[in-house]
Amino acid sequence: MAWDLAVELIHATVQLEQPLGDGTRTVGTGFLIAETAPDGTPRTVLVTANHVLAKMPGNEARIGYRIANPDGSWSYSPQTLRIRDADGAKLWTQHPSRDVAAITIKAPDEFAKAAIPLNWLAQDETFQINQVGAGDEMMALGFPRGLAANQAGFPILRSGRVASFPIAPAQVFPTFLLDFTVFPGNSGGPVFMSQAARRRVGADEGRDVQFIAGLLTQQVELNSERLEIGIVTHAKFIRETLMLMDNPHAQITQARNEVVTGARAASAEEAVSREY
Repeated sequence: MAWDLAVELIHATVQLEQPLGDGTRTVGTGFLIAETAPDGTPRTVLVTANHVLAKMPGNEARIGYRIANPDGSWSYSPQTLRIRDADGAKLWTQHPSRDVAAITIKAPDEFAKAAIPLNWLAQDETFQINQVGAGDEMMALGFPRGLAANQAGFPILRSGRVASFPIAPAQVFPTFLLDFTVFPGNSGGPVFMSQAARRRVGADEGRDVQFIAGLLTQQVELNSERLEIGIVTHAKFIRETLMLMDNPHAQITQARNEVVTGARAASAEEAVSREY
């Protein structure tokens, strides 16, 4: 059956926010993944950049659900998401070396159905099989400066081209560059490829190429100048973070701790006004 990853991810992507009590709020992006707990119980997991949650000082955030109405319209219905316990201890799981976080949530039934399957997350061989590399177009979803696409709270879809080479394997290149402008509020959003059949020699031309490449975690800034380049953390580290939720001793990738000179976190460390 034909499916459109862009549309599926739009439904699965949510705004994360925390009011700061002074008329401003801190904002980030997350997306929902459907997977199974060790006991076989289906569960919904929210994935975002670790710094999005870490930069929120309070114990509760808000997650921006959208509810479909019988007349075809949508309503924005944010709900409380507890991110720390009463003692202030974090309730999410973070990857030990990459800027990735995951937390199990209880989503409304119709929203839980929008969560994407785990197998849509790329692995190293995904990039190799599809010969993904520099110049290829990818798309990203997010809420730049807390701005949504409409009053229903849907994320804004944008695109850019892979700006680094090579981009795999993740153990050697845990992040890659995407040529597009990053704003506070974009962090934690999914970056994905959704193209018609490949036309490169040796690539599989019999199917569309659709997968989640990773999540946006940083922007590149040098000498206080934004270079309009985003940093994407590979989906492999999302998979590992999900494993760590159930097994803190799970084997993870010992990736090189590469640093792009001048890069800094791209979202929740900046507050945005409620008017956005």
